[in-house]
Amino acid sequence: MNEKSIILTGGGTAGHVSLNEAIIPSLIEAGYDVHYIGSHDGIEKELISNAFPSLPYYSISSGKLRRYFSMQNFTDPFKVLAGVTQAFSIIKKVKPTVIFSKGGFVSVPVVIAAKLADIPVVVHESDVTPGLANKISLPFASHIFTVFKETMKHLPSDKTTCTGSIIRQQLFEGNRERGLALCQFMTDKKVLLVMGGSLGSVVINEALRENLPTLLEHYQIIHLCGKGNLDTTIESLQGYSQFEYVTTELPDLLYAADYIVSRAGSNSIFEFLALHKPMLLIPLSAAKSRGDQILNANLFKKQGFAQVLDEETLTKEAFLQAINKLVAHADEMIDQMLDVEQPKTPQEMVALITQYEK
Repeated sequence: MNEKSIILTGGGTAGHVSLNEAIIPSLIEAGYDVHYIGSHDGIEKELISNAFPSLPYYSISSGKLRRYFSMQNFTDPFKVLAGVTQAFSIIKKVKPTVIFSKGGFVSVPVVIAAKLADIPVVVHESDVTPGLANKISLPFASHIFTVFKETMKHLPSDKTTCTGSIIRQQLFEGNRERGLALCQFMTDKKVLLVMGGSLGSVVINEALRENLPTLLEHYQIIHLCGKGNLDTTIESLQGYSQFEYVTTELPDLLYAADYIVSRAGSNSIFEFLALHKPMLLIPLSAAKSRGDQILNANLFKKQGFAQVLDEETLTKEAFLQAINKLVAHADEMIDQMLDVEQPKTPQEMVALITQYEK
């Protein structure tokens, strides 16, 4: 086995995997044996296995971390303990020089096991306020990197650094013509891309579909609706192309888009920013989340990068009005985006992580 090994962990949503995906090629190029610890059935298993078929992927037990009452809150701690034991065994076998955690509930047993095995852990937090999994991981971390400067006030100052966003190189290899061809779109009509995160959004899907007749008069529409959310009754609509979920096609679709409607996960919105795409953000409501997307969205709005529509006020009429406002202010948003510092490269992030190796 290579003398330099690293374990990556993180999962639950695509946002807890995308940075890991971005840095894996750079880690391999730097001579590291890369291993991944995730859950048995989380989205991370599919994403990592599809993108890197030969990369060792280990599934462990992991309980979900809930902020609300559930009977499973009494049984899931035992799943976490089982996960710690499994992760400890994997760590002893792989002998990594450092472990990088992107968060999500599956990362907690890995981080605890790393501490028990005396392996340094580097944690990455991409939202304005730390998620619950990362909060639990903080005492075990050698260092924490953040995307937002505002996040640093919530973390120990002696072991926290703001890196800004890190964008995978493949994102910049998208091609507008390929994206349009994939959707069978014309080249002379504006394109609106609507997505609801890796798991999809029922409320965004409904608001879009209710407005399709009006919107299709002005735009061609790419709809990333989430797994199980395809509507086969409208597949034949000219100028409307729907996908459950995309991976390698996403850069081409983003390049084809003139405007984007999306949730407000940190990784996604920084990708839109890097590509200078005017965006309408509809963050997950506080009732459905810890409010991190609301903070992300409002910070982008404050900086002039986005329009924001609260989910609580999302109606058919409000959705259409918000898109009209997005289009009206698109040029102003692009001007603001052009002044932003360029994101870190995956190679730069690898250098930051590996400086903490044992």
